[in-house]
Amino acid sequence: MNTNLLALHGLKWNPFVPEVPTEALLVTPEIKNFCWRVVRLTRDGGFALITGEPGLGKSVALRLLVDQLTHEGDLTVGVLTRPQTGLLDLYRELGELFGVQLSPHNRWQGTRLLRQRWQEHIESALLRPVLIIDEAQEMQPSVLNELRLLCAADLDSRCLLSVVLGGDLRLGEKFRSPDLLPLGSRIRVRTLLQAAKPDRLVECLHHSLIQAGNAHLMTEELMRTVAEHAAGNYRIMMTMAAEVLDEAVQQNVKQMDEKLYLELYALAAASPRRTRQGVAR
Repeated sequence: MNTNLLALHGLKWNPFVPEVPTEALLVTPEIKNFCWRVVRLTRDGGFALITGEPGLGKSVALRLLVDQLTHEGDLTVGVLTRPQTGLLDLYRELGELFGVQLSPHNRWQGTRLLRQRWQEHIESALLRPVLIIDEAQEMQPSVLNELRLLCAADLDSRCLLSVVLGGDLRLGEKFRSPDLLPLGSRIRVRTLLQAAKPDRLVECLHHSLIQAGNAHLMTEELMRTVAEHAAGNYRIMMTMAAEVLDEAVQQNVKQMDEKLYLELYALAAASPRRTRQGVAR
């Protein structure tokens, strides 16, 4: 992190960028309930779904979920890194995540070995291993259906894996298509994230600043102003706050206030070439 930020503002990290420690993330009641239900899902396996418009906290929810699941005894948690993958690469990545040597071109053998590994995990940990997939709206229907069939055992009476899907609203629409109706009907946990109220956004800013080491970095008035102009979107709010922080560093100002915010965006409005991505006007 920039040493000017540390010296001038006494921060352990930049609280307004995505790459912050897990403890810096606000656990809202919606996310807490989602994580609790997924933890319970690991007893029997199945599919969970969290959706919402971009910037409402889906990836944050999945980060918090992974952190919670890794403290659940010997539970194995894998994160699929390429949701846009085809069937062959799906088997390659599943083999790497669950420690199985697979030949992607022999899907019968791959299915047998993966199911065997998951069954061994269930017998030892008494919990289903977990597969986390963010940006799942990018997944091909054939890959989603392959996962459904791969998890099913004993004539679909048992599920050998817990699969958590996160994506934007297009993902929910996918499950209304005829090809994916069988999977949609098997989703046991559903959470739809809504636009946040200004009070919740202010709470998020408070939490982020406290965890970063400077609870008074922003005035109460500025936090309220940023929250009310963020259109209920955490990402937009953090983008605006990060820009105000950059301006504070440039001007050598120790506390971010509403005056700094107004000066910054008045300058942006006056200069057509100085566009600011993600800001709700």
